[in-house]
Amino acid sequence: MEHRRLIIVGSGPAGYTAALYAGRAELEPLVVAGLQSGGQLMLTTDVENYPGFPDGITGPEMMELFQKQAERFGAQVLAEDAVEVSLAEPPFMVRTADKAWTADAVILATGASARWLGLDSEQRLQNQGVSACATCDGALFRGKPMAVVGGGDTAMEEALFLTRFATKVTVIHRREELRASKIMQERARSNEKIEFAWNAIVEEVLGDEYVTGVRIRDVKADQTRQIPVEAFFVAIGHKPNTDIFRGQIDLDEVGYIRVEPGTSRTSVAGVFACGDAMDPVYRQAVTAAGTGCMAAIEAERWMAEKGLG
Repeated sequence: MEHRRLIIVGSGPAGYTAALYAGRAELEPLVVAGLQSGGQLMLTTDVENYPGFPDGITGPEMMELFQKQAERFGAQVLAEDAVEVSLAEPPFMVRTADKAWTADAVILATGASARWLGLDSEQRLQNQGVSACATCDGALFRGKPMAVVGGGDTAMEEALFLTRFATKVTVIHRREELRASKIMQERARSNEKIEFAWNAIVEEVLGDEYVTGVRIRDVKADQTRQIPVEAFFVAIGHKPNTDIFRGQIDLDEVGYIRVEPGTSRTSVAGVFACGDAMDPVYRQAVTAAGTGCMAAIEAERWMAEKGLG
């Protein structure tokens, strides 16, 4: 079994930034990037809020640049999924379908996945008006009517954010009452641009090439109607991609990796976490990159203290 000083599980802005910093520290990191490397940005067409790209850049193009920069400094990127990790004690172990490695330190950067409704039309129109990130894509639809599905704090935050750009935001919720906190409910209800479609489920996102509307069903009246919108945001939560670590490190009730506040340190010494796998709050490329930097620096310092650097 080959031994590496540092293995990074996952890619995206967090994993690649960790790889860049670790590579520059001459740790020669192995990045088990996953078969779908690049994280959620691979599903994003235009990234307009990442510093340094005034004209915007597509998500896949950005991730290609991140990867090249990490590789330039000695990171080895492997487009395979980790199928097993052992984090009980160092040396840690990471296994893919074909090979296994041991490592002195591990950085977890497996990200999170947006929860979707599961509609064919929703999948077909992703990046054509369907999105799971208002802060990423809301400004692309300035001056258009929009819809948000969900009833929690995230949905209210998304809806309120979208009122900066939208002519109207319709919040579609399957119940009569929101799950959001009182203060978020009050803010949303008092915003004149927000309307609510209660007791409603989305049956179909309408449009051939781009979103033109949604068809919803009133579950009480058993009637359908169409709402003309040009952007449709799904805000029913995210699921951190951390099942493979369950029982080995401390996770919160949703599954996000718990870290010591202000650090990337997990409950296991020598194991660090960064990006959306440990961040239920911000979930932005730039914050993920920042925590990737933190994880690499902390891993390097921890290894040096243990005489492993």
